[in-house]
Amino acid sequence: MARTVYCVKLGRELPGLEKPPFPGSLGQRIYEQISQQAYDLWPAQSTLIINHYSLNMADPEARTILREQMEDFFFGQDAAMPEGWAPEAAGAGTAPNSKGGGGGASRKK
Repeated sequence: MARTVYCVKLGRELPGLEKPPFPGSLGQRIYEQISQQAYDLWPAQSTLIINHYSLNMADPEARTILREQMEDFFFGQDAAMPEGWAPEAAGAGTAPNSKGGGGGASRKK
């Protein structure tokens, strides 16, 4: 049986990650408090942030900014998803060849 966590992002008990996503205290905190379902929201959000701020991931400062945004995304004051939120069904609302991104919540810094 998969391990479960109380996901602070989605506000309920859900299957957790199999292992911390990366070393360090933030990776451990995500492992302990974020579900796999919530963690799966991060790649789209990180792409949005990288593109919006034109971050060069070879730059250590850009990686620091992205890590701060990740912490805010999962644990910040506005981190919880809106009440009644449900993940969109795979492929719903998108044309097969559409480009662009589903928008995530904008983050102020």
